[in-house]
Amino acid sequence: RCADEGLPKPHPDMLRNLMERLAVAPAQTLMIGDTTHDLELARNAGAAAVAVAYGAHGSEGLARLAPLATVHSVEELSAWLAANG
Repeated sequence: RCADEGLPKPHPDMLRNLMERLAVAPAQTLMIGDTTHDLELARNAGAAAVAVAYGAHGSEGLARLAPLATVHSVEELSAWLAANG
């Protein structure tokens, strides 16, 4: 999804629309994001989030939003998902 398909992040519109389309509850949803806007969107939609610190925003800013985890590579994300998914 991108901003022209709904309200901009951190408004939960984008994620809520996807959850509704897929018929999943916020408790069944995991947002994986590389910005504080992504993590705020997840929180605003009632979903959990995992931060990826190899993208747009660094670990410190992401950590302030209390994601379930902060990972630093695709391999680390894959391992986290395998262990916690």
